[in-house]
Amino acid sequence: MSGVGRSFSRANSGYVDERPRITSANVGGYSNKHERPEGRNGPPPSHAGSFQASLGHKRSASGNPRPISMAAAEERRYEERRVTERTYEAQIERIVPRTAGSEKIQRRGAPGDRRLADVVPTQKSGEWRPRDSNPKSDVTSAPWNPEVTLRPHTTAPLASRVSIPPLASTVPNAPQPTPLGELSLDVQEAAIVEDLLFAFLGYEGQYIRFAKGYDPTEERDRLSGPGFRILPGLDPSLHDLATSMLRMATYYSALEAFVDVQSREEFGAVNHALCASVRKYLQDYIVMIAELETQFLTNETFTVHVLNIHTLPTSHMMLQLYSFAQMLLQKNGLLDDESDEEDDDSVEDYDKVIERLTEGGDLMPGNMSAKTLLKGGVVLGLITQRLESMAGDPATRTLLTSLLRDASKPYMSMLNEWLHHGAIKDPHSEFLIKEQKSIKRERLEQDYTDEYWERRYTIRDKEVPPQLQGVKEKVLLAGKYLNVVRECGGVDVSKVLPDVPTTFDDSRFLENVNNAYAHANESLMQLLLTTHALPARLRSLKHYFCLNPSDYFSHFMDLGNPELRKPVKSVNTGKLQYLLDLILRQPGSVVSLDPFKEDVKVEMNEVTLIKSLQRVVNIKGIEQGESLGSLSNQPIEVDKNATGHTSLQFDYAVPFPVSLVISRKTIWRYQALFRYLYSLRYLESQLSSSWHVHTRGVSWVHKGPNHELERWKRRVWTLRARMLTWVQQLLYFCTEEVIEPNWTKFISRLNDRGENGEESPGSSRTVDELMQDHVGFLDTCLKECMLTNSKLLKIHAKLMLTCTMFATYTTYFTLELDKIDPDLTGGTKPAGMTELQWRRFQTDKAATAASRKPSSNNPDAAALSADDVEARFRNLNDLIRKWEFNFGRHLQILLDNLNHYAATETVVLLSLCARLSTVNQGTEFTGLKTDDDSMAGI
Repeated sequence: MSGVGRSFSRANSGYVDERPRITSANVGGYSNKHERPEGRNGPPPSHAGSFQASLGHKRSASGNPRPISMAAAEERRYEERRVTERTYEAQIERIVPRTAGSEKIQRRGAPGDRRLADVVPTQKSGEWRPRDSNPKSDVTSAPWNPEVTLRPHTTAPLASRVSIPPLASTVPNAPQPTPLGELSLDVQEAAIVEDLLFAFLGYEGQYIRFAKGYDPTEERDRLSGPGFRILPGLDPSLHDLATSMLRMATYYSALEAFVDVQSREEFGAVNHALCASVRKYLQDYIVMIAELETQFLTNETFTVHVLNIHTLPTSHMMLQLYSFAQMLLQKNGLLDDESDEEDDDSVEDYDKVIERLTEGGDLMPGNMSAKTLLKGGVVLGLITQRLESMAGDPATRTLLTSLLRDASKPYMSMLNEWLHHGAIKDPHSEFLIKEQKSIKRERLEQDYTDEYWERRYTIRDKEVPPQLQGVKEKVLLAGKYLNVVRECGGVDVSKVLPDVPTTFDDSRFLENVNNAYAHANESLMQLLLTTHALPARLRSLKHYFCLNPSDYFSHFMDLGNPELRKPVKSVNTGKLQYLLDLILRQPGSVVSLDPFKEDVKVEMNEVTLIKSLQRVVNIKGIEQGESLGSLSNQPIEVDKNATGHTSLQFDYAVPFPVSLVISRKTIWRYQALFRYLYSLRYLESQLSSSWHVHTRGVSWVHKGPNHELERWKRRVWTLRARMLTWVQQLLYFCTEEVIEPNWTKFISRLNDRGENGEESPGSSRTVDELMQDHVGFLDTCLKECMLTNSKLLKIHAKLMLTCTMFATYTTYFTLELDKIDPDLTGGTKPAGMTELQWRRFQTDKAATAASRKPSSNNPDAAALSADDVEARFRNLNDLIRKWEFNFGRHLQILLDNLNHYAATETVVLLSLCARLSTVNQGTEFTGLKTDDDSMAGI
């Protein structure tokens, strides 16, 4: 822009500046080092000198030479200088009061200030010459010495560092140009065209100045862009055209400031790429201004109208860039936003700031904060949204498409790195996937919330670009899968894919996401199913936690019974673990061939099963179909009467990455099922022991002459048979009608087969679907086993307690029978008893007497009186009556509730209702009751 440089030097002919001349090599930005133009940050042109002198080489628009008189020009410069000196003297007079003595005025001409008075600028050359010793002229002719400095570095490497020049209104001795009203129309037009060229680059001209109130040192003013005002006296037609074109000057200055601000490091790579794209348009804009100046200096017919026609397309482009930049700055909080959209989120701002500081982050400078800083996918979404709204404007659509293409390149680079390598390279936290690096896979064994899979990689829902909104879950899972595969070293993910889309407008964009997702899923599935033998792991879990097969477990219960019947704090878990390992390695057992039997561990849980399950179902929503939650945040209620039988549970060690599928949450579900089945098995063994006593004990088998006592025995046998039937039916229902069918369905889906066992071609299972199927299988089993309903749990607990107390009292009943049966109290063998039975009875009686402590209240040898026998029999009668009533009543309440839930929730409970209904037949509780009666009994 050589013309701009010449005009700049001509404009400064009124005085000589000590700064180096700005030549055509650096005005406009075309320096030898090819630096970016810094139009708005360069020194402004001076307003001194004659405008006619600066146009002496150019012809007028009509083609006639413009009249130039050197003598008139010299005289006019002299008059302007006198006016300027008088103006400056008047300013000095206002600053220094008239009452001040001449000493103060003379003090201004002290030797220390000689540098301002010793030299004065000549009128025709750029040299300095000594001035006369007139003190008054020394004061009034002080030249303006602005200094250009370098501003400190910012996080935007390409931001301008040149200090902002002062406004023309702040120059102390600026000579005023000839008023526009005194110029002819041709001269006015030429003056305005030249000033417009300056204004287009962000400078003030002689007749075009910044609007009042604009402060270039304020960032908000620079980002909004300067307003321009034209000095009075301009022809109205020229004024209207110039005013309309000055909007483009505002756009350029604002965009320059926008690029400097948005290029800071904290704005992220997408904003940096967007600024680079805007810089390219600003470069083309400067080239256009240079071409327009060449036309102005060489073309005789170049007028304001021609300038307006040439700038119309560029002005429209700059308007669209400016509008988008202003919208982005307002949303970032750098400019005032008229909308109050984010006022509702003010409550969450403190939490976000605290979270950012906790993670080691930093607050943004100035008015920016983590709440308002827009970057990454949000910026791409704004461009896409504006592109959709401006689809009817071809030029704007082309512009915004180019911006989107350039801004999406760094985002696509991060996306491809995540999709094809499972890694996140996101230094500015602008990618749609957020990584918590503090969560490591080593914590899986201790962490019951499985944070590695659920919280290490999460989606920033508010920062997802519209292009990825429909496939964001696939993007998340694809990177998750590859990340797991990379950490396990199962598949090589380091290979470079040469042909991948790099922008959002590539037609292969969605295909790339789908292919990456399919490849990642296939790699992880292969790693789980083949390398880590996931199906075998699941079958192993079923053996140990679902007691299928349970041949080993019956042996374990028999060997471990002496230890398990102790209080839980006295149980030796090491001994139990040794017994379990011994049984699992015993040849002939089904589980002896299990390669994962080393992973089974014995442990004690002092919280009872019913309390543990009630803590879960009372949280919320289990009956409405929600999944079981974590128990780590719930208070622990230890059962003081807990024994080894009530506290026994198994644990299972699972290595990574199988622990993603068999996680701690799923292990807890397995443990709940195991403890429930074990409680039923243990109760069954207790009732079976009672049956053994009732069928082999002499006291029970002997038929005495007392009919009331024989009737009482049959009532005990009947109650025991009802209880045993209830327990066995529950066991059969849970194992054969709940666990086994659901297990078959789950394994068929795992093997990608249909229900008929045939291979289903074309269907592909994903790892997350596998995890959901596994959790769904366990939740279904827990629900159909009645372990997720608080009402059923309460009834079940009462029934279990009744049966357990009845089995415990078997020994007491036997001792009481020995005392109240008249045939057994004597020393002679009864008539209906064999010799073998009599000897066995005597042996058992002696062993019982030896084990019991002697007591005066319970004499062994002496026979009881008739009143004592009657009292003891009434006591036994009352106990059986209470147990019969409690068991029958609670069982009927259970049946009524089962029928209700079978009709409303789980149909599979109908078969259990049909079988359990026979247990109460012939009792006073036969038949269904109303729901109110059932609920009242809970």
